[in-house]
Amino acid sequence: MEGGAERPARRYLSVPHTERGVTVGLFGGSFNPPHAGHLLVSEIALRSLELDRLWWMVTPGNPLKSHRELKPLTERIAASEALARDPRIVVTAFEQSFGEAYTARVLARLKAIRPGVRFVWIMGADNLKNFHHWQDWQRIAETFPIAVIDRPGSTLSYLSSKMAQRFDQARVEESDARLLAHRKPPAWTFLHGPRSSLSSTAIRQGKARI
Repeated sequence: MEGGAERPARRYLSVPHTERGVTVGLFGGSFNPPHAGHLLVSEIALRSLELDRLWWMVTPGNPLKSHRELKPLTERIAASEALARDPRIVVTAFEQSFGEAYTARVLARLKAIRPGVRFVWIMGADNLKNFHHWQDWQRIAETFPIAVIDRPGSTLSYLSSKMAQRFDQARVEESDARLLAHRKPPAWTFLHGPRSSLSSTAIRQGKARI
């Protein structure tokens, strides 16, 4: 537990129940704190990909980032639930119970647990340029289809990123984004739409409001 904080309720530590054939977006992050930008990305993903559900995967902590300012997991879960009012959004923290620090391993286990679910990994374009620094990043792309959501200052990331170059032939046109969940990975698309300049870092530093 983080800093002796209270352990999250069991329902958050279990993989949400999902019927076979359901289309689910996976939106992982520290949500430290969650904000309107997360909601905007969620709305774009739900609409463009025609998702049945979108899981906000509140992570114990990003291995590539400092945990010095990381709020306890229970607080971030509560804040996420308070913000996400869309009934299609499910707040979960099952990554904590997996005991895995890296996304590739988490997704591999999830695929084994829920083999009949159509998952799509959701990420902001600001993460795309550094995606090749993630452990086993190519394995992630080969596990589930990926939807990259436009972010301010990152619109052209998909042209220059190593991920986009490596999997250029696997790119799905934005006009066909609704079919992404049905494609065999590797498959990915870049989604444009309204953009928010909000970031959790700026909010923590008092430079922006939720």
